[in-house]
Amino acid sequence: MSRPSSFVPPSCAQARTLSTRRGRFAVLDSRPAGEPQGTVLLLPGYTGSKEDFNSMLEAFADAGYRALAVDGRGQYETEGPDTQEAYTQGELAADVLAQAEAVGTPVHLLGHSLGGQIARAAVLLDRSPFRTLTLMSSGPAQVAPAQRERVKLLSDALATMSMAQVWEAMRAMDPLTDNGVTPVDGEDLRRRWLRTSPAQLIATGRQLSVEPDRVAELAAVQPLPKHVLSGERDDTWPLPLLDAMAERLKARRTVIAGAQHSPNTDRPLETAAALTDFWDGHY
Repeated sequence: MSRPSSFVPPSCAQARTLSTRRGRFAVLDSRPAGEPQGTVLLLPGYTGSKEDFNSMLEAFADAGYRALAVDGRGQYETEGPDTQEAYTQGELAADVLAQAEAVGTPVHLLGHSLGGQIARAAVLLDRSPFRTLTLMSSGPAQVAPAQRERVKLLSDALATMSMAQVWEAMRAMDPLTDNGVTPVDGEDLRRRWLRTSPAQLIATGRQLSVEPDRVAELAAVQPLPKHVLSGERDDTWPLPLLDAMAERLKARRTVIAGAQHSPNTDRPLETAAALTDFWDGHY
């Protein structure tokens, strides 16, 4: 589970609702002081939310970029249906296309982990709304075997237990501590968890466990500049897989020192600098 340093957005960002032809989505809309030189659409990962990008929003604004971090359907502050059929990858990708359309200008698209696979699916449906694509800690196919086992355990629990019961069980196994000492945003994380749709978690967890390799399809989408960014360690998609994917895509490859699966929260300033440097080359 991603753990933002804070659930309070920076002063450059406004929490609001983005209205689209496919519904309303909770977003954090961060804007620079002057006219934006580009707009970025940020998709969070599995069990995550728009707040996972909080620590990078000010850096994006300082670099001249407007950024919209989105709760997808069934994530935190965006409501979603109770049926798993509503969360197929095709449905989620169509939501992203509607979000980009509602922004009203071509966007730099970034997806973290699960968000990266949804971003890829959106690009494969229609690349026209996107200036660039960044896959952050998001691999070529299904997640590693140990992660597939964790997803299965969670899905089995969600089938028989309430979200509150599952939260207590997870905390018993993995207390919310920083180096075993200080709680980190425990109540905020609990609130986010309780407001997330269990149907969304089960459906997207299944997607992560069976996703096929679609790198060749994505590589054929041209012209579209691509960027593969990760931490220096990742137990969800091992780095050799990410390295090989970047080569197959002919994408820029960035490894953030000191970061693991969530460079956006582990090393936000270094990650933001790498991202804006990439976007600066593609107006």
